Amino acid sequence: MKLLNQNKKMRIVPMSASTGILADRIGALEPSRISCRDTAALALTVVRDGVITGEGPTTTGRVHFSRALDADDAAWCARILTATAVEHQPVSRAEAEALFEINDAAAERSDNGRFDDLLAKAIVHHAAAVSGLQVPPRTVALSANTAIESWAPKRAVSADTEVLHWLASQMRRNRRGNQTLMTLVATVAGAAALPLAQLPNVFDIGI
Repeated sequence: MKLLNQNKKMRIVPMSASTGILADRIGALEPSRISCRDTAALALTVVRDGVITGEGPTTTGRVHFSRALDADDAAWCARILTATAVEHQPVSRAEAEALFEINDAAAERSDNGRFDDLLAKAIVHHAAAVSGLQVPPRTVALSANTAIESWAPKRAVSADTEVLHWLASQMRRNRRGNQTLMTLVATVAGAAALPLAQLPNVFDIGI
C-alpha cells in the first residue's frame, strides 16, 4: 500500500495502481506502441520527465542525474521519432515542442552532440514540411549518419507567418542555443527575405 497526502488528509492508494501507471509509461515508450504522431509526442514527454527528475522508465538500470541528458536519452528520442507508424509523416508540432522542452530541461549533456543533431533535423523536418516542401522519411532525415545539408532546403523559401513566429518564440525561450538549427531555420523560413516587422526579434537569440 502507498500513503498519499492530499488536501492534508491521508488516503491509501493500492501499490498496484502506481505500478500500473509506471507500466503504462514504460509501454508508451515502445516504438511498437506508437500508433501516430500524438503518441510519439506523449512518449517524448516521458523522456523529458526522466531528464528533469533523473528518475522513471527511461533511466532504469543506470545512474542518471536530474537535469542531465545522456546518450541513452538521445537514443530514446531517436527510437520514438522513427517508429514505424510515423516513419513517412513529417515531424509534428507536438513532437517538435516536446523536443524543445527536452532541450531546455537538459542543463548537462553527455551524449556527444547526438540530441542537438536530432533536434535540428526534427525541427527543420517539421518546418520544411509545413512550408510545403518534400521531406525524406524520418529514418533517413533524422539518422546520425545523414548530413542535414543533404536534404534540408539550400535556398530561402516562403513559409507561413504563424510558423515563423512559433519558431522564433520557441528559440527565444530556449536557454541553450543550437547554431545549426538557427542557420537552417533562417533558410527554410526565408527569414532573410522578410521585413523584420513580420518576424520580430527572430535573431535575438543567444547562441
